[in-house]
Amino acid sequence: MDSLPFIEFKITDIIDIVLVALLLFYVFKLVRGTVAINIFIGIVIIWVIWRITDLLEIKMINSIVGGFMNIGLIALIIVFQQEIRKFLLMLGSTGWSNKWIFKNFKITKQVNQHSINDVKTILAACYKLAETKTGALLIIERDNSLDFVANTGDKMNIEVSQPIIESIFYKNSPLHDGAAIIVDNYIVATRVILPVSDQRSIPSRFGLRHRAAVGITEKTDALAIVVSEESGLISYIKDGEFILFNDPIELERIINEDLL
Repeated sequence: MDSLPFIEFKITDIIDIVLVALLLFYVFKLVRGTVAINIFIGIVIIWVIWRITDLLEIKMINSIVGGFMNIGLIALIIVFQQEIRKFLLMLGSTGWSNKWIFKNFKITKQVNQHSINDVKTILAACYKLAETKTGALLIIERDNSLDFVANTGDKMNIEVSQPIIESIFYKNSPLHDGAAIIVDNYIVATRVILPVSDQRSIPSRFGLRHRAAVGITEKTDALAIVVSEESGLISYIKDGEFILFNDPIELERIINEDLL
């Protein structure tokens, strides 16, 4: 007796299932905590209905839902513009693509020089600002260029030092509003306006600085250090998430590892 076709699995079928599962996982990770998660779940439900009605040959409902699915790609691009951008940035910035595929290209070798940032000096300035509850927002560029936000502020080209960072965020300084962008241990822009995250999972005790830090790290692979003006606490944010640490030494180690 011949085996039934639908229980015959090939190695390509297994690979297909794994790839789809990975794709859905990363899409869910991108939209988690945002209003887009409800849209994503709605699209999944519509797709399931479409497949079930096709399988059961319920033609009228299937044709209606099928018509929606045919124009769904354009709708997805419009609705998920930011999430698609972040996904492509994440895909292009993964370790395997940088280390394996492009490791022989000169441009990649130049980009990977971000590890020269003086993290110890940056953190020393942040903790000094924290003592007086002076708010600060520092963004460290990695692989993704931050020119598109740096252009919103005042251009600089000053090597990182503790006095410079403290003077920028001094409360009476004309430069203290907005973020400072650090590239290769140089402050290249101040008073930078960053995109603000619309994540609903961010606790209400965090203000605009923290939402801006989450926003830029959602859209790029940059690292963000925030000094709270209300509490004086220091937050470290990467990939749109708050990274926990116990003390300045551990924070310095984490940031240096992220810059490698």
